[in-house]
Amino acid sequence: MSNFLNRFFKLNELNTNIKTEVLAGITTFITMAYIIIVQPNLMEAAGMPVGAVMVSTMIVSGLFTIIMGIVTNRPFALAPAMGSNAFFSYSIVAAGLATWQTALGMIFISGVIFLLLTLLGLREAISNMLPKNIKLAISGSVGIFIVGTGLVNGGIIIQREGSNNMTLASLHDPSVLLALIGILVTIGLMARKVKGAVLWGILLVTVLGFPLGITKLPDTLFQLPPDPTPIFFQIDWISALKLSFFPLIFTFFTGDFFSTLGTILGVSEKAGLLDKDGNLPGIKKPFLVDSSATIVGSLMGVTTVTTYVESASGVGEGGKTGLTSISTGLLFWFSLFLTPIFLMIPGVATAPALVVIGILILESLRNINFDKLDELATALILILVTAFSFSIANGIVFGIISYVIIKLITGKVRDIPIGLYFLCIPLAYYLWLI
Repeated sequence: MSNFLNRFFKLNELNTNIKTEVLAGITTFITMAYIIIVQPNLMEAAGMPVGAVMVSTMIVSGLFTIIMGIVTNRPFALAPAMGSNAFFSYSIVAAGLATWQTALGMIFISGVIFLLLTLLGLREAISNMLPKNIKLAISGSVGIFIVGTGLVNGGIIIQREGSNNMTLASLHDPSVLLALIGILVTIGLMARKVKGAVLWGILLVTVLGFPLGITKLPDTLFQLPPDPTPIFFQIDWISALKLSFFPLIFTFFTGDFFSTLGTILGVSEKAGLLDKDGNLPGIKKPFLVDSSATIVGSLMGVTTVTTYVESASGVGEGGKTGLTSISTGLLFWFSLFLTPIFLMIPGVATAPALVVIGILILESLRNINFDKLDELATALILILVTAFSFSIANGIVFGIISYVIIKLITGKVRDIPIGLYFLCIPLAYYLWLI
């Protein structure tokens, strides 16, 4: 077996070994295991059964992380994407725009588009169509959206009684204090580069919740996983084909596409896998696995599945091959028998994770061009509309349309990619329907 693994994963060639790869896989799992807890809590707001979502999340994450390791021999792990899951739950389903079945249909369509573009080699065309500042602003808006979701879920920000305005909750509420403690502790642990800082923050708040009656001990710690079939094959992709849903599908696609591209290149650079031109040889394979994961995941009741930036933690421990991914995937499957432990974790414990993850995503804003007002203005319009309307879709629509209009007014027509003119047609229709 040892010789087979060495040959299949090219361990000697890449100057690594089985022990290093397995430990790297464990590290990656620890840093991203929070998704097992966060995903069901977010989907509960969309009316989906918590237990079924948790089990499906484990199955899909484990399956495609293992497939990624086998097909690409790269140390990448996959799971439901942060950002698109909150967008799915709050901006679409809870907002009354569509049922969760139709929203899954949107994700299915975005995954099919991603797969077709990858097979046709059009990845570069899509990447080049959106201006750099728009891409960075979309990433930043996702970060702000996640932070806002975390603050609301933690009860830190509440709606003012008798008003539509939001305000700070009372600090006399033990749940609010727990959420704030969780945020501060998690940020502190991350600043000290503690592995699994997000997970440790969740566990701390969960434990502190016992004496306050917020956390309830389950009857058993080990049992067979809940039945996930209530959310299997429930997608309604026919209803998702409405023209008014195009911006929403575009949002899912954009988030998955650019998140995957950035994550794969960033993690590969840390692992020393890029060539002299900064490209990853065979990058088409990870994209094929990623897009396939989104398609299959939607069929199994899971929001957009993407390559996780937390894969970098395993790479930091020396992981260089697909054996790291396989180790991570197997741990997701092993967790299926620990669902009572995950289900007892209260929503207030996952709020700090959302806030901290959102803050980390905001890092992309530092690369926005602040020297040109037209570029800066469109980026800020996108971000601010997202923040104040609590909708990523609204932000992207306003950002792209304002970019085209401002460039036309300033006479910088050459800065506008031809594809954006065509894209503005359905986006303008979306605004008309609001």
